[in-house]
Amino acid sequence: MKQPNIILIMTDQLRGDCLGYAGHPDVKTPYLDTLASTGVTFSNAYSACPSCIAARAALHTGMCQERHGRVGYEDCVPWNYEHTMAGELSAAGYYTQCVGKMHVHPLRNYLGFHNVELHDGYLGAAREKDIPYRESQLVADDYFYWLKNELGVSADVTDTGIECNSYIARPWMHEERYHPTNWVTERSIDFLRRRDPGKPFFLMSSYLRPHPPFDAPSHYFDLYSAKELRPPFLGTWETEEYLNREGRVYNSISGPIDPELIRQAQIGYYACITHLDHQIGRLIMAIKEEGIYDDSVILFTSDHGEELCDHHMFRKARPYQGSCHIPLIITAGKNVLPHLKSSCICEDVAELRDIMPTVLEIAGAQIPDTVDGHSLLPLTADPEASLRQWLHGEHAFGEFSNHWIVTRRDKYIWHSQTGQEQYFDLSQDPHELTDRIGDSSCQDRIKMLRGFLVRALQDREEEFTKDGQLIAGRPCPFVLSHPLK
Repeated sequence: MKQPNIILIMTDQLRGDCLGYAGHPDVKTPYLDTLASTGVTFSNAYSACPSCIAARAALHTGMCQERHGRVGYEDCVPWNYEHTMAGELSAAGYYTQCVGKMHVHPLRNYLGFHNVELHDGYLGAAREKDIPYRESQLVADDYFYWLKNELGVSADVTDTGIECNSYIARPWMHEERYHPTNWVTERSIDFLRRRDPGKPFFLMSSYLRPHPPFDAPSHYFDLYSAKELRPPFLGTWETEEYLNREGRVYNSISGPIDPELIRQAQIGYYACITHLDHQIGRLIMAIKEEGIYDDSVILFTSDHGEELCDHHMFRKARPYQGSCHIPLIITAGKNVLPHLKSSCICEDVAELRDIMPTVLEIAGAQIPDTVDGHSLLPLTADPEASLRQWLHGEHAFGEFSNHWIVTRRDKYIWHSQTGQEQYFDLSQDPHELTDRIGDSSCQDRIKMLRGFLVRALQDREEEFTKDGQLIAGRPCPFVLSHPLK
């Protein structure tokens, strides 16, 4: 059987609920809705360590966070893995190309891709004055290199005045074709022109948005600026301590205290999503024009979400749905995956580590024994099936360090520094408005989920457990010891 082309469309910081097909009342995503209507959507897909580097380690290695070793956000730690998604596909006869974000170290580490056209977004660690020349983002990042050739040596994405983790929003200041979202699409389409037509390919189109800065072209701001938007979710358990303390800080983890700035952040975020959607549509149309759509499999996902002021929080790394719940779609042309059920929703719990074994099975390649994830192909034929009962997630984040267990129906959270626990019945409370940790009717279920977490942590180097109990206050490194060796 002929190996199908595989296109992985990756986004950065896109919430699992901020899509038309997911039922969002405000955000418009017609092209992604089309992908969902022709494929299988995974309504319980998660990023188990929801920030850029750790999430991408799971994607590229198929490992859980304990095995790949990145349990928080830490720049400049080398990526040395025996098996990677692109490396295994290359060995299986695919030409492998990435366009856009990799966020690895060193910056030009290809992780087994034959070629990478790189744009990592603004990386402060790659712009410091003592960074070696080849590791400077202004040299190693292809988009920045191109932008300076096009617009002059001083051109930069920071010309908007927006920082890369900020809730501040304003339209793009140059012509739309210079926007990094357009650049990823442009270079992906150019790859289709240059590819070897006699060889199957794996194309990873890895977009930066809707990760801040919220700087879509003005047309997309206009779509939302006059609308009455659904306010952020706020339950009965939140504290205003950090909002009152940091709500005037432009890149705080609380988001703004000013309601108008919250609205502007929503407008900017939604504008970036619809701009992204239209550029993904442009890529899909190019795939069809090339005559290869029917022989291709398309996967769509994100590395993590965005709290977007839910629960007085902003950015990611937290255990709540805005941060860790992600979109995931698998669809295919008429000549491949004949058993794929179109326009179906799978409720089984999926994770980024599952993408590597999925694409390897699609390619007919062997799945290395280093991979912890499960191929999702059985679920595309039988969306009612199940591959896992529960998923362990975590993020080292200083005083906010957390571990969690999520299932199809509920979530248990343990804050590892304080020992605070939370429990949410997601089947009845999908936006985590009511913490039921003290509800007497939930105690048996909470005990079960706590036991799953003890099992997941019992042999960890941080010594989070002892005699079957969780131990709070242990040091939480961002990277475990084995990737540092």
